[in-house]
Amino acid sequence: MARLGILDRFRPVGTPGPAGPVGVPATDVQGPTAELVPVFAALDADVEACAVIVEEARIKAARDVAAARTHAAAVLARARLEAGAARADAAARVRRDAAERDTLAIEQARRDGAAIEESGLARIPAFVGKIIDTMLSSRITGQK
Repeated sequence: MARLGILDRFRPVGTPGPAGPVGVPATDVQGPTAELVPVFAALDADVEACAVIVEEARIKAARDVAAARTHAAAVLARARLEAGAARADAAARVRRDAAERDTLAIEQARRDGAAIEESGLARIPAFVGKIIDTMLSSRITGQK
């Protein structure tokens, strides 16, 4: 008896009646291996296509990793170059800020000095008068 497919391995269901060995696989000399060979043979092209896709993905991944490494190296080199410029800018900014603080401190010191000088000059007439009075009073009394 020729078999047409996997379902042919099962005996046909009988008419209603007492329970029996209905639906039990028939003995098969060739076995399931012979039935599955055409299925797996039909899948061979798909398996090969999947292997090609996987290999292409590996190659693309390797290219992407190499490109990413190159890009990372370029970014790092650019950052190193920009770091020197950033340090120079920061140093110039610090020097400029220090010069501005020094200028403000010098201006404040000049104002303070001028105020002290003005205050000292304002006191001179009083001190001169006191000295003259002391000298005159000591001459009048005859003391030296």
